[in-house]
Amino acid sequence: MSHLRSFRDEFPVARNFVFLNHAGVGPTSRRVVEAVHRFMDSLATVGRPSFEDWEALADECRARFARLVGAEPEEIAFVRNTSHGLSLLASGLDWRAGDRVAAATSVEYPSNVYPWMDLERRGTVALDRIEGDDGTVTPETAAAAMRPGTRVLAVSSAQYATGAVTDLTGLGELCRERGVVLCVDGIQTVGALPLDVKDAGVHFLSADSHKWMMGMMGIGAVFVDRSIVRRVHPPLLGWRSTTEAFDFDRVHFELQDTAGRFEEGSLAYPLIAGFSEALALLEEAGIEAVAAHVETLVDDLARRLEALGCETGPTPAQRRHILVFRHPGIDGERLLDGLGERDVVASLRRGWIRASPHLYNTPEEMEQVAEAVRDVLRSGR
Repeated sequence: MSHLRSFRDEFPVARNFVFLNHAGVGPTSRRVVEAVHRFMDSLATVGRPSFEDWEALADECRARFARLVGAEPEEIAFVRNTSHGLSLLASGLDWRAGDRVAAATSVEYPSNVYPWMDLERRGTVALDRIEGDDGTVTPETAAAAMRPGTRVLAVSSAQYATGAVTDLTGLGELCRERGVVLCVDGIQTVGALPLDVKDAGVHFLSADSHKWMMGMMGIGAVFVDRSIVRRVHPPLLGWRSTTEAFDFDRVHFELQDTAGRFEEGSLAYPLIAGFSEALALLEEAGIEAVAAHVETLVDDLARRLEALGCETGPTPAQRRHILVFRHPGIDGERLLDGLGERDVVASLRRGWIRASPHLYNTPEEMEQVAEAVRDVLRSGR
């Protein structure tokens, strides 16, 4: 923790709350705020844009995201949010007659359900529902749902409601064996847990920056593996989609053969400035150190809450960075409200309190949370 304690002052929220809602909307750091201010101040005072500088900023951000997930910068494109990214694949893949998609519609966040349901509604694909195993997708349950025509397996890297972490490596092996595209909603782990998309066998991943990456609302990134990029036609097209993007005087319609084809127009450079700085902070902290620290906090909190009679989840085998809990003696909403009155910020998902600490949280705060729960249970509020 000594290494990570140095980052605590970067997060002013820590002076006001025990903030445990990084699985919802995470607070950002001073660095991110200052990066956005610098960009906007330059635009206001200089006025004349420097596209070379702006493009260098975007290139640096793509490279940082690529390193975080184990990809190459050319396989990264900016998107508005996770939903935007997932819809790129759903709308653009070269679907064929008889294609099928497998997804766990009963446990997934809606962003990773609705695009596939819409394709089914329009008759583009058949959607096969995966039966959740303890609230997540396993290689066994995925295999049971797959059919000869399965083209895409759509999963989350961790389930939003329970925090159960998905075995992406096992699913990647399954998809390699069957020639299936593995599509991952990565927003609930990118920035909290290590990931190597190449080793795991992921073909497509989408995540925006406002949760575990502690970046900006309205900006995120997709990874599109080189092996499938030509098979995904951009559903939105513009000048940046092409190979001669900055030659405005000549119409030359040739799509890029990189993820750049999905960035159709002018980029959200101010948001990218903040996103890049958030990624730089994570890189400085070290994602392995972040994951180990957060897992220790979650395990510590679980032990303290279980001693108070709380039920906790997910199972230890699936638990890494998120803890959910409830107590049989009090309604979940009342417990959440009581915690809020005691300056503990968490969220309620499917009747369970969801706690999601990050790199700047401390063991002392886990003790504070347990004491707050004890206090609420005693007072009923």
